[in-house]
Parts: sequence; structure tokens; C-alpha cells
Amino acid sequence: MKQKPFRIGLCMAGAVSAGAYTAGVVDYLLEALAEWDKHRGQPGVPTHNVTIPIMGGASAGGMTAMLTATTLNNAITPVDLPAPGKLLDEHPENKLYHSWVDLIDRDMFPHMLNTGDIQSGKIISALNSNFIDEIANRMIATDKVNWKKTPSYFEAPVKVFSTLTNLEGFYYYADLNSARAGQRKEKYYMSVHNDYACFEVMDGVAPATGGPWMPLDFRTEAYLGTAKDAAMATGAFPAGLKPRILVREKKYVEQIPWLDYVFKNTPLDSNQELVTTLNVDGGMINNEPFEKVRDLLNDIYVKENNKTYINNEQKERELSNINCNYDTFENTVLMVDPFPSVQADPFVMDEDIMSVLPNTVGAMLSQMRAKPKEYKDAMVFNDGSRFIISPSRIIKNLKGADEEVFGEKAIACGHLGGFGGFLNKEFRIHDYYLGRYNCEIFLRDYFTVPESALYNNEIFKDGYKDADWGRFASGATKPDEEKEYQIIPLFTPRPERGTLKMPVFSCGENWPRITEDDIDRFKKPLKKRIEKLILNVAELPKYQQILMLGGTRLWLNSKLANKTISIIKDSLYEWSLIKGYTSEKAVAKEKAVNNNKTT
Repeated sequence: MKQKPFRIGLCMAGAVSAGAYTAGVVDYLLEALAEWDKHRGQPGVPTHNVTIPIMGGASAGGMTAMLTATTLNNAITPVDLPAPGKLLDEHPENKLYHSWVDLIDRDMFPHMLNTGDIQSGKIISALNSNFIDEIANRMIATDKVNWKKTPSYFEAPVKVFSTLTNLEGFYYYADLNSARAGQRKEKYYMSVHNDYACFEVMDGVAPATGGPWMPLDFRTEAYLGTAKDAAMATGAFPAGLKPRILVREKKYVEQIPWLDYVFKNTPLDSNQELVTTLNVDGGMINNEPFEKVRDLLNDIYVKENNKTYINNEQKERELSNINCNYDTFENTVLMVDPFPSVQADPFVMDEDIMSVLPNTVGAMLSQMRAKPKEYKDAMVFNDGSRFIISPSRIIKNLKGADEEVFGEKAIACGHLGGFGGFLNKEFRIHDYYLGRYNCEIFLRDYFTVPESALYNNEIFKDGYKDADWGRFASGATKPDEEKEYQIIPLFTPRPERGTLKMPVFSCGENWPRITEDDIDRFKKPLKKRIEKLILNVAELPKYQQILMLGGTRLWLNSKLANKTISIIKDSLYEWSLIKGYTSEKAVAKEKAVNNNKTT
């Protein structure tokens, strides 16, 4: 009888340039699984199987999911810590590193400020996004000559999906009784804008499963263009980067499982073979689609175990009990999130419009991303159905003191709302290696099952039957706690306490820092782009263009450029990423906090 695998559904959250962190996590995860395969059959090594049947994500996470899919049948070489003098070397042998760290240049801002994309009287985006097309073309390409069999730790055909924010949306109607004579029913139209691009990776062996899953084949290039467009669409940050058009066959759209209520109610036009949508960042509506990954894992469980349920309520209740319990769970969602949600700062009751507007946008986004049916599950303590890898490390702050930081403050790309990594390659290098290191610590000590599961859960009971338990025990459990054991065994030596596998950066530390001069050099191209943006907001008569040009060059673009440079420096200061600069705003804020503490 074939051994039942333990399944991991990978969910990757939005991250903008901090996709470098997610890529580092995935790189180490794949390396760990490959290393386990090499040790299989050796004495004392656990024998259970771990497979990845699903990868899904939003924005940078969705792009990384698709990028990972391109590596399934190609070799990928792990990137070791760089030797002295080799810090900025490119690594095309590792597609994850090459796509997220190397990009197309060391510093991306000159490309993003280039004005070549601005057309007369028409602005596509605040920043030049053409570099994304170049990276996407390189990302989606595969080596057809040196094709390799799908690794045992991927479950073919691997399903890959990304979230989309569909600007037109899909319309459906509800029949409402009218107050008119005869109680005629009125069609009241509503629309949904959450959308999903769904693919399954065909490797020439596993058959297609159909439904909403477009059969993506990297050798025949079937649906390759669609996959590339979907990857760019999910990362199209609103206003900052240009929106993307995606064309899909109707049969794949109308079967998307999370939109079935829409198309059952209001089917797509029967004469319409192709569905064309204009999309922006998928993270706008669903930045952490772990519930969608959970749905797909549940579908596998139900089908494999021939389960039937009276209704959805019974199904959700029973599956929740099975998935949460380490003695019974057969799968889990593993989320990689460079920007995990944290407790919000105290809300300021300010009625000024400049305060109300950003708060309104923030409230809308938070409500759109809310997942009411997940609230109960999120409060379950010690829940085996979901795990998260997010940034964590100790840095030496600008005052010279050691500071333990988590989430966005632990990554160098976290400032400027995630766009900070485009300022300097060293920021992306840091986050990639932090992703690798955090993944190692996570797999070694936290992605574990309690000892009771080695007796009660059939998967781990068989897997650990003849294994050396002590060799694969977590080092994070306290003496009075139940021992924990690795789900994915690691074979490298445990790092000494307090070590951090990180290169030394040009500043001489293991945390990158730049100077004011590194930012000031962007002032001239920034002014030029602002000028172009202002002059092309609308088509104006020639004499008005001349007047606008004069005013823009004399005052407006310089003022806006200086303000933007100041915002960038303040953000770098807040992240302890700049030397020789003090943020007046940050100092005032710190002074106010200290005064409040004294009071």
C-alpha cells in the first residue's frame, strides 16, 4: 500500500520588493526537501513523505509561486553566502535569486524613474514599470533541453494560483420584489472584483485535472503567455505600477471554485469565448489567500478519503477538527509573509481631510481583505492547520544598541511600503539571506509535531518508527514541555546560538546601511519624471503647456522632488538603514512618546 504523504499548501503573501525574502524562504525550503531525498534509506532517517500539491499567493507572493513553478523541472543551485568581494555578483544559476535580487540592475530606481513610458496626455503609472516585463520574460523561460523529472516532494500536476483585483469585476443579480403592481421582480445588479488566475503545471507525466486549472506546459509553451500576464497582473501595485490586461478562456474563468456563486447566478455570455480583464495588485483584496489554499487541501482530503457530508456546516466543522489536531492532520498551510499583521498604533481622532482620506482608504482595504469565516479558526491555540514564516532578527540600531525586530522592521526592503528594496541591491541581498536563515530556524525548531503525534498520527508514526528521534528533535521546547519533532528533517549542523547566516555589507555590518549621497543622486531623475508626469496629466493647448512647463521647472517639480527625497530618507532612518542622517519627524515623535511616558 502506497504511503500517504503529508501535504503542504504554500501560501505567499504580497510583499513588493520584499519578495526577495519570500524567494529566500522558498529557496531554503526546496533545498531542505532535496537534501532529505538524498538521505532517504539511511539508518535513522525518517521515512514519511512530504509533498507540495498547491502554491498560491498575492502580488509578489503570486509572482514567486509562478516563479517556483518554472523551476520544477529545471535544476536550481542554492546560493551560498558570498565570499569577500563577491557580494554583488549575479547568480543566474538560481532563478529565485536572479529574479528577485539581481533584477535587471543593482539599483532599480533609475529604471523606475526613466520617462520613456510616459505618452503625451496619458500617464500609465507613477513609476516606469517596463523592467517588470523584462524580468517576467526571463522568469517564465525554462531549459527544455536539460529537462528533469518532477521532484518527489512536488505532487504533480502542481496547482498554482494568484489573486487578482479585477477592476471591471463580474456582475451578478439578485431578484428583488418590487412594490409595483403585480410584485414584478427587479434585477438588482452587484459585482465582485476578487479574481483568480488558476494553473496546473503539466510535466508530461501527470494527467490534467481540468476544471478551472489551465494546463500550463513549459515545454510546449501552452498557456505560457497567460501565466506571464497573470504573474505581472497580481503584482500591479495600484497607481505605482501599470495595470495589466489578462485574457483567459471562458471555460477556465467560469469554473473558478471561489466564484461559482457568481457564475451560477449570472453565467458569462455564451458567445464570449475569451474573457479579458484589466487588473491591479491581487493583494488589494486578498493579500494572504491562506483560506483558498486551505480549501484546495480540504478538497484533496475529501476526495482521497471518500468523505460525504450532509451540508457545508458539517463539512467545515469536521475538517476543522481534523486539521487542527496534530494526531489526525494530514496537511497544513504554510504561509510566507514578510509583512505579517501587527497590532495597530493608537487611532488618532483627527477630522482633518488629510487624515480622514488615508484612514478611509486603509479601512476599505482592511475590510476587503477581512475573512470572517476564518476569525474563529484564527483563535484556536496550537492549531496544526496553519504555520507562518515571517522575518525575525536582531539588529544594531542607529544608537548602537542591539534590538530584536520582527516583521517588516526586520527586513531591509520593508520601508517605503515595500518599495525600499528597489533603492539598493544590498537591501534585497539581506532579505534573501534572512529568508533562508529564518526558514532554516523554522524548519529545525518550529515546523514540528508533538511526540504524541509519533504514536497517534499514522503518517508520522510510520515515518518515525525506525528514526533517530533525538537527531530530529526541536531545540525550542523547554524541559517541562512535550518534545517536538521535525516534519521536514534537517541534516546540517545546528547553528551556534546567536549566529546569523548573513553576509557582511559595504558598511561593514551584517545589516545594510547607505548614506545620504546614495539617495541624493536620484534627485535629478526624480525631478525629470515629476515634470513629465505633471505635463502629461491631461492634453493641454500649446500655450498652456509652455506656461505649465515654466512653472513646473521653476518651482513645483523641485519642491515635490525634495519632499519625496525627504520621505525616502525619513523612511530609511526609521528602519535604521541610513548613516549620518537624522529625521526631524522621527525625533519629534520619539520625544512625544517619551513625554507621554513621563506624564
